[in-house]
Amino acid sequence: MEAASGMSSEGRPIQCKAAVCRRAGEPLVIENVMVAPPMSREARIRITCTSLCHSDITFWRMKDPPGICPRILGHEAVGVVESVGEEVREVEKGDVVVPVFLPECGECEDCRSTKSNLCSTVRFRVSPWMARHESTRFTDMKGNPIYHFLFVSSFSQYTVVDVANLAKIHPSLPPNRACLLSCGVSTGVGAAWVTAAVEAGSTVAIFGLGSIGLAVAEGARLCGAGRIIGVDLNPDKFEIGKKFGVTHFVNSGECGDKPVSQVIKEMTGGGADYCFECVGMASLVHEAYASCRKGWGKTIVVGVDKPGSKLSLSSAEVLHSGKVLTGSLFGGLKPKTHIPILAKRYLDKELQLDDFVTHEIDFEDINRAFDLLLEGQCLRCVIWMNK
Repeated sequence: MEAASGMSSEGRPIQCKAAVCRRAGEPLVIENVMVAPPMSREARIRITCTSLCHSDITFWRMKDPPGICPRILGHEAVGVVESVGEEVREVEKGDVVVPVFLPECGECEDCRSTKSNLCSTVRFRVSPWMARHESTRFTDMKGNPIYHFLFVSSFSQYTVVDVANLAKIHPSLPPNRACLLSCGVSTGVGAAWVTAAVEAGSTVAIFGLGSIGLAVAEGARLCGAGRIIGVDLNPDKFEIGKKFGVTHFVNSGECGDKPVSQVIKEMTGGGADYCFECVGMASLVHEAYASCRKGWGKTIVVGVDKPGSKLSLSSAEVLHSGKVLTGSLFGGLKPKTHIPILAKRYLDKELQLDDFVTHEIDFEDINRAFDLLLEGQCLRCVIWMNK
């Protein structure tokens, strides 16, 4: 590692520790890896801390493409720029940055528009390579390639990230809170704030009160929603949800013969103004859509379903109901634009981040984080790389 040699590491490979997924579904292996210098429009980052998102679990289990091994997972993190490649102007050595799976080049038509956060220069895709160069920056100690994950790969003490996937933040933001803005919390808050544009006094229904659903509730609370209905099978989620603004709770396992949509329509006098599917199940998307008010109801799909899942809506229902169904990747946020805003709102004590962090562990215990999430014992587990 850089510190061990006492020499500058710029332009040279760095040896460091990484947690490598060698086989799908098996515990990660902490081993020495080599991290190459950044190429053009890339930066090498020293990761301060990272957190575990359920998407990491999904791809960790995946045996078929886009699952691939060996791979360095992790995509919620914060770190410090160690060095930059050619043509990098956005960040410099020493900057504190949040890497994000969704790019924002700032130059294409989509990035310049307020209508989209889907960059067309550096397109989002689930790739084992770097964003612009079809190659990896990781190799094991035998020189064999190790693949990337969601353009971030934060389960490594050092990683290389395209500058389009980096948001610069103020260094005063605590790292064990800053990493949450890299994916889950930003996605949920943004879904309410940007994608749905929840109005003050409106009614919101959230299907699934995991981290993403609770972040949607937090976003709806910040927007001034009048009623925030949480739908979940676990009644304990209601007490947790109250911290983030949930005002009403529906236990989907105790609705008797009524579908959840009917219960919500009766509660709201016709349906919620905004419904959010935060689990990743096609059946719940249908239920959320049915729970929306006719004429102006809006259903936002936030959860990540398994590859190949399909929706089946009646054409007549779509035509006659006048409702909207839309997806929300990264909550509709533009990373470089909106993450600094969320960071400031946290520092101004407006945005709630603290209660999302239920556990903090050292890097060598990273497999414990997987156990905690799989057992339903945590919202977010922060992993310190060199505490």
